[in-house]
Amino acid sequence: MANLQDILTSAAINLLTALGFLVAFALLRLQPFNDRVYFPKWYRKGIRGSPTSSGTFVKKFVNLDAKTYIKFLNWMPAALRMPEPELIDHAGLDSAAYIRIYVLGLKIFVPITALSLTVLVPVNYMNDTLERSKELTFSDIDKLSISNVPNASPKFIAHLVLSYVFTFWTCFVLYHEYKTLATKRLEFLASENRRPDQFSVLVRNVPPDPDESVSEHIEHFFCVNHPDHYLTHQVVYNANKLAKLVAKKKSLKNRLVYYQNKFERNPQNTRPITKTGLWGLWGDKVDAINYYTTEIEKLSEEEKKERERVASDPEAIMPAAFVSFRSRWGAAVCAQTQQSSNATIWLTEWAPEPRDIYWRNLAIPYVELNVRRLLMALAFFFLTFFFMIPIAFVQSLANIEGIKKALPFLKPIIEMDKVKSVIQGFLPGIALKIFLAVLPMILMLMSKIEGFTSLSSLDRRSAAKYYLFILINVFLGSIFTGSAIQQLEKLTNEASTEFAKTIGRSIPMKGTFFITYIMVDGWSGIAAEIIRLVPLAMYHLKNTFLVKTEQDRDEATDPGSLNFATNEPRIQLYLLLGLVYSVVTPILLPFILIFFAFAYVVFRHQIINVYDQKYESGAAFWPHVHLRVIIGLIISQILLMGLFSTLAVQKSTYILIAQPILTIWFHRVCKGRFESAFVKFPLQDAMVKDTVECATEPTLNLMAYLKDAYIHPVFKGGEMNKPEAVDEEEKSPLVPTKRTSRMGSKRESEASSEGHGYLRS
Repeated sequence: MANLQDILTSAAINLLTALGFLVAFALLRLQPFNDRVYFPKWYRKGIRGSPTSSGTFVKKFVNLDAKTYIKFLNWMPAALRMPEPELIDHAGLDSAAYIRIYVLGLKIFVPITALSLTVLVPVNYMNDTLERSKELTFSDIDKLSISNVPNASPKFIAHLVLSYVFTFWTCFVLYHEYKTLATKRLEFLASENRRPDQFSVLVRNVPPDPDESVSEHIEHFFCVNHPDHYLTHQVVYNANKLAKLVAKKKSLKNRLVYYQNKFERNPQNTRPITKTGLWGLWGDKVDAINYYTTEIEKLSEEEKKERERVASDPEAIMPAAFVSFRSRWGAAVCAQTQQSSNATIWLTEWAPEPRDIYWRNLAIPYVELNVRRLLMALAFFFLTFFFMIPIAFVQSLANIEGIKKALPFLKPIIEMDKVKSVIQGFLPGIALKIFLAVLPMILMLMSKIEGFTSLSSLDRRSAAKYYLFILINVFLGSIFTGSAIQQLEKLTNEASTEFAKTIGRSIPMKGTFFITYIMVDGWSGIAAEIIRLVPLAMYHLKNTFLVKTEQDRDEATDPGSLNFATNEPRIQLYLLLGLVYSVVTPILLPFILIFFAFAYVVFRHQIINVYDQKYESGAAFWPHVHLRVIIGLIISQILLMGLFSTLAVQKSTYILIAQPILTIWFHRVCKGRFESAFVKFPLQDAMVKDTVECATEPTLNLMAYLKDAYIHPVFKGGEMNKPEAVDEEEKSPLVPTKRTSRMGSKRESEASSEGHGYLRS
């Protein structure tokens, strides 16, 4: 178990590491040849020029202005200077809402930390319960926890009262943040420029029809059921194979351009040579220009055949489409209503913005989606369950005795004071972080297999999995598995009545492990985020060895985007730890506050200067953020009830049971009050935008604006024969179908309920 010296050693290591990263960043960002790594967003906006393009040779690589080094930390106030409205305009509402999660943590824990340190820490410390205990091992840190208060002590009144205070304060902050974000989202949607997704819906599970193609079926359905608002549609093609061919052809063209440029710059006009093997590393030597020209021609022919197959094969058309309307109001009505009496067909939802679409999953049949999600749910269950084994091993690293038994030959080294402090104060946290590093990739792959159709929904789904995983394995697994291993020898010799008490005492004492984890992940980890070591190294390696064309340079300077699927659950873990240990082990709270304050500054800087979001969902993730904080609050309340039941505090369960009940009620109030703003678009706001647009742009050709918005990227500018957009309802009061010969039949009568046959518009 980590003692005070171990914690101080870990704090020193992580503070020095964080400080070293910050100093290195402050110096590296000033060097001209790193400018594209630390300010890529401004380059993409076209308002920053490369400092390496002018000046002497040395100045292109090294900043020789001594004055800039004096103010090398001025990036911190600069990151805080941009007001939130300007930040939303600059980076989008998603990025601004993400930053507000750190603000949420600060708003919750600043008052809670002040109360806990001034009230609970003195109450806990002025006892000698742990010193007189023979059942538990403990450290100086544990004397500041609730474990040091004797059973049935009247001092527990302070803990009970403050637990209610902390609950009400957390709910108060959550309510106001939810209200603020809901207002900002509606304002953002109302003020946003015209986008294709404002006029479009995604229609899934289109029922088959023996007489009409999918495109004709969709056209007639919406012409009949939305006659005044339907404009056009684009069916969804299974173009996954074609997309692979196009991507491969693009790569080969890039290589051909490189060798052509190389040949033109060669004064001897020597033809460049390459090898036919992978990446040109092995195989027969051939003329590079001729080889890639031939390969591109072969691929072009293969691509042409695949385009023709997709255009002519009915099996390549999926029972889904993007349907666009003449107005936002019409799209809102369609997206937010049930289209058929059969609730399993003609399923409509708001279309993602075009850059948010994950095209590969649009080709998955609807029935197959349900099977995929069932299989992934089972896979996630087993992944979560079996991951307890390495988590238990990581927790055993916090116990020196466990390492001695497993690796006895290391005993002389481990028993050295400095080595022991490093192992117990630093190693468990870093080992756990390494285990968790590969997990997000696995969870994202599972979400893609589940078939979600937008990048934002993939991120939200992966974040939900990641949060559940760290809740079960990192938090609950660390508390129960870690405590059981740590106290195993003593627990096996105790009576069953003492077992519960020992576990109850061990839960607050597990706070020392989480303190080390917060310092490793929350301090050093955030400092490593801003220095961008991996992107920095990759940029210079690519720029030196791989960048041959402008396309290569664009790929090398790709700034990436906020990794919401990983970062948001990580923040939620800190919120959970703060809520759980605010009453139990208050000394943990200052470490969490440092994390939130530091991360707020760092990510504000990254959003302003670095990250370029792949999509904009208008903070659609905030209900999930709110829900996970509520879950953390309820978990903290339940654990506190369980803890007090082991401390012989009379009627504590009756006193505390109201907390989770009130919290659940509070969540339902917030859900009913604010959640609709994140899943629906008010018809009133849609009508206002339509009216304003009609008055300011009366000659707007909406058909021209929308007709190519939802074409698969591989078809844009290509030879794809799209079905012509039908606009016949303007010229004729009738909507023709191919089923006129069967009108009046029983089958036709049933079909007419879905909007087929001849109807006047």
